[in-house]
Amino acid sequence: MERIAYDEFSFFHENLSEWDLDLPVPPVRRERFPVDETRDLSALVWGANSAEFLLVHGGAQNAHTFDTVALALQRSLVAVDLPGHGHSDASPFGLAASAAHARDLAAILEALPSEPVVLVGMSLGGLTAIQFAAQHPERFSHLVLVDITPGVNGVKAKHIHDFVNGPKTFDRFDELLERTMAFNPTRSESSLRRGILHNALQREDGTWVWRHQQHGPATLEAPQPGNLWETLRDLPLPVTLLRGLAKGSVVDNDDVAELNRLRPDATVIEIENAGHSVQGDAPLIMANILQSM
Repeated sequence: MERIAYDEFSFFHENLSEWDLDLPVPPVRRERFPVDETRDLSALVWGANSAEFLLVHGGAQNAHTFDTVALALQRSLVAVDLPGHGHSDASPFGLAASAAHARDLAAILEALPSEPVVLVGMSLGGLTAIQFAAQHPERFSHLVLVDITPGVNGVKAKHIHDFVNGPKTFDRFDELLERTMAFNPTRSESSLRRGILHNALQREDGTWVWRHQQHGPATLEAPQPGNLWETLRDLPLPVTLLRGLAKGSVVDNDDVAELNRLRPDATVIEIENAGHSVQGDAPLIMANILQSM
């Protein structure tokens, strides 16, 4: 049985090389934040100073999805693992419970400075971020939604659900890699291999499981998020949407039209070479956008 060693902080040179970045690796550490007596959130804390950004990943991802963005940005930030994802403990409400996740994210506030920071949410993390910003508007200076609006539904995101809802275990690492490459044909093999090592676990018997699938099913009925379009409309802070225009994006013209109707002050930035995962497909463009905030 082959064991594959994993050190989550050993891959940054690959991120830099892949995007031809000649930059230092900022200080980065993993910290845990108690949600309650039984559960913690885990996060990557980048930089030695007070955080300027809080980054929230999408469903079935983890905080490392923003590594290249963090390296390019060279500014202090916190990238959190949502409940049940990455190194965070599971939520009794399940993986997709955005309303419960928003409440849990309050645990991360102690890692943020008292002055407002930029809140960035991708996909499920974006829906969670809308609610989190509404609960703590004084803590955020700007909300950035990454290829997500409240109008995205299961039909628009079917290709993502098909990948996420695949086999729960894999006998070999190569099986994981082959499936991931099939669903992500434009990404390099090295980047997908790195992403899998961040997002999967090798168990004692040598088999592999996605980190988000290592936990059991939800044990409590999840709270409902309510009308997120209305929540987004009423947010007392600037809103920017990063919309991928390449294959894989889940945001369509109707989403943009509704955002413009409810938030005529919102900024929509369209990124031609990015699909749903803007931080993976166009991390330097995303970093440049965040740099201006």
